[in-house]
Amino acid sequence: MIHLTPEQHVFVTERHLATLTTLRPDGTPHVVPVGFTWDPDGGVLRITTRVTSAKVSNIRRAVAAAGVARVAVCQVDGGRWLTFEGTATVETDADEVADAVRRYARRYRQLEHDPRRVVVRVVADRVLGSDYMTR
Repeated sequence: MIHLTPEQHVFVTERHLATLTTLRPDGTPHVVPVGFTWDPDGGVLRITTRVTSAKVSNIRRAVAAAGVARVAVCQVDGGRWLTFEGTATVETDADEVADAVRRYARRYRQLEHDPRRVVVRVVADRVLGSDYMTR
């Protein structure tokens, strides 16, 4: 499981957007801006989105084809950066969605109810970052 340094932990609790990279059917990267939350106890990132989004389609297709969807989430602020790599799933369970929305509200803002909302759940297995943040 991933354990962040104190500096990295602060960085992922500050209000910043990130990018999520998934792969399209032709193998090219699909990179989109996202807000995410970090769960240090589980090593999990959560991204709320609509079930109709391309990122959801890309993840579901990868899981169906290969049993796993590899993704990257990268947050940058000036010279500070962190990239999480891991496996993604799409969660539709109402409790999972509600938990992700609560976490998102603490980091960013309260989201309006959306019946199409799902959660991209990323279990991180690798983290890369600015040199000074990895010590």
